[in-house]
Amino acid sequence: MEYRVNFLLAALSSLGNLAGSLFGLFLFYSKDYTFAGWTWDAALLVLGIFTLLQGFSATFLAPNLNRIVRHVQEGTLDFVLLKPIPSQFWLSTHTLSPWGMPDLVFGGILIGYAGRRLGLGMDDYVLSVIPLLFGLIILYSLWFMLGATSIWFVKIYNVTEVLRGFLEAGRYPMVAYPAAYRFFFTFIVPVAFLTTIPAEAMLGRSEITWVFGAGALAVVLFFTSTRFWRFALRFYTSASS
Repeated sequence: MEYRVNFLLAALSSLGNLAGSLFGLFLFYSKDYTFAGWTWDAALLVLGIFTLLQGFSATFLAPNLNRIVRHVQEGTLDFVLLKPIPSQFWLSTHTLSPWGMPDLVFGGILIGYAGRRLGLGMDDYVLSVIPLLFGLIILYSLWFMLGATSIWFVKIYNVTEVLRGFLEAGRYPMVAYPAAYRFFFTFIVPVAFLTTIPAEAMLGRSEITWVFGAGALAVVLFFTSTRFWRFALRFYTSASS
């Protein structure tokens, strides 16, 4: 954060992205069209959660994923594997970037603004914490499994952009998409579990089966990422081999 101008530019960029998302949402609702079951303020909750997840990705996930690629390229993964702590934990938590913090702040402000207009209380926010936590675990697991593929492909920066493109669908409620896309973003690429389901829990209308489904998916993907990382390490030949 010593590069204050860069940090300011990053904040302005985050603000510009949020303004663009709000404008896109406004184009729908300005024509007296609403997503089925979603008022303007309810849709803002989804956008706020999406912005929050963007900040989480930029602050915690992206910098650590990039370092995995660098460790494999430079052979310094050897030193990580020699540390007396699980390598996945160290690689996932070693780096924190401030560039995603503006998104975290803007996402929180947007959620608070929409929640106040919807008359949500503290208990409503608390109800959404668990599905939101599940969403963070799902997002982390997907990112880390992509990071693990660098052991085979070394440079995977473009692959992360593909995932980021899929996750862009989470800025709107799932009902905004045709049935085929809703199926894809729920059961193939689980975007619905990242934003729409936490927002529905906040609104008090989420079905318990979807919350349990999100929890089950989070557990399965997290353990899959752990097993996949161990499997990938079998093919790591180290810098000295």
